[in-house]
Amino acid sequence: MKNQTNDGQNAKGRTVKKARGFLADRRGAAAIEFAMLALPFVMLVMSVIETSISFTAQQVLANATDNLARQLRTGQLRPADATAAVVRSRICAELSVIVDSTCPDLYIDLQSYPTFAAAAAVRTKFTGDNDLDTTGFTVAPGGAETKNMLRVYYKWPVILDLMRKYLSNMKDGKTLLMSMTTWQNEPYD
Repeated sequence: MKNQTNDGQNAKGRTVKKARGFLADRRGAAAIEFAMLALPFVMLVMSVIETSISFTAQQVLANATDNLARQLRTGQLRPADATAAVVRSRICAELSVIVDSTCPDLYIDLQSYPTFAAAAAVRTKFTGDNDLDTTGFTVAPGGAETKNMLRVYYKWPVILDLMRKYLSNMKDGKTLLMSMTTWQNEPYD
């Protein structure tokens, strides 16, 4: 009976020694710490990259919009030549750095207005299911000394599913990038 008690105490003592030895052993600590921190760190880095690319795309879209508006304002691109296909191809050419060459999710509205106040009253509309309402979008710039407004929209895909609920504002999980500018054409005629 005495041997069984000693054996039980010895086993218990060995278990405690092993546990102390395991806790004191620091050889695998770095691997365990890395495993615990790697996933949140990678997610943070990927989120920063996704957000940076989205902001870059927004700036490229704004530059493309401003460049086309300048061509129209100065008469370099005449209203008769500014068809929907020409306007789309010029904007798409500048966006080709960041999007597919066909610009599948690009929407353009270019119109002439009697006053700047009338142009300022135009609002971006959305459908009931949170999609861009393109009803009334057209490409119809005015001639010399007319007031015009160019609105360009692009549905930017959100790549990381983690960021989709924070960055997307469209029904299809994309975020709507937009750029608009209003100007009066120069007297180029």
